[in-house]
Amino acid sequence: MNVHTTVSGPLGELLLVGRPTQEGLELVSLTLPTHRWTPLDPGPRDDGPFRALREQLDAYFAGDLKEFSYTPALSGTAFQRQVWAALDALPYGATTTYGRLNAALGGSPARARAVGVAIGANPVSILRPCHRVVGSNGSLTGYAGGLDAKRALLTLEGVLL
Repeated sequence: MNVHTTVSGPLGELLLVGRPTQEGLELVSLTLPTHRWTPLDPGPRDDGPFRALREQLDAYFAGDLKEFSYTPALSGTAFQRQVWAALDALPYGATTTYGRLNAALGGSPARARAVGVAIGANPVSILRPCHRVVGSNGSLTGYAGGLDAKRALLTLEGVLL
């Protein structure tokens, strides 16, 4: 059974959902009513299993943490996991484009859209930094939490002024 907790931050409230184990994190989502990742029933509230992650998120939002240590529950297709691993390798304060990410994964131009879809299916927003992927001209495009949230995260990381 899943449990959940919430973390308040500059983007609003984040919802953390997963099994009450070290490797049980399944979801980090902005708690927007229209957010596609917001589950109807996240399970009972239990702050204990996510205490360390909550502390890391607080430190990240304070500008004191540049790399999360967490182990999300494995989910997704093999292709999604490949794309997500590439996202995990993007360092704090850096960005890449969908095209460069696709090329780094050895993808053909026809597969670029699939890379974007895999990024959009990332269930652990902020921790797996899909906000660091921008359009080919550097524009802010596509973010499940909204472009204002993406802008705020990139500003926090010093990418945007």
